[in-house]
Amino acid sequence: MEMNLKLHDAEYRFACIVWEYEPIQSGELAKITEQILGWKRTTTYTVLKKLCTRKILQNESSIVTSLVNQREVQQYESREVMKKNFGGSLPQFITAFLGNNSLSVKDAEEIKELIDRYKEN
Repeated sequence: MEMNLKLHDAEYRFACIVWEYEPIQSGELAKITEQILGWKRTTTYTVLKKLCTRKILQNESSIVTSLVNQREVQQYESREVMKKNFGGSLPQFITAFLGNNSLSVKDAEEIKELIDRYKEN
């Protein structure tokens, strides 16, 4: 069973700070979150404890590091949006995402290369 990597907006912004600065001393993390997010030290430690309990971050000897990387969270969130809003259909998701916009030749080529790379043999 896949781990639940759903992060609420504030949790995601907090995790982004950890991903950018890790490994980071928890006191320094509290100072940075105060500057960037406007959080009090208690808020930082509350969110840190919650994400540690969920095994997304860890706080060992006051050094905070991630157990899950940003890409894993982004992939999880993308799959969840696709399942919830588009019945798991990637073509429907892409159609909705693009709307009436067109792709540049460069973007279209990059997407084609990605599709070829991930295509089942």
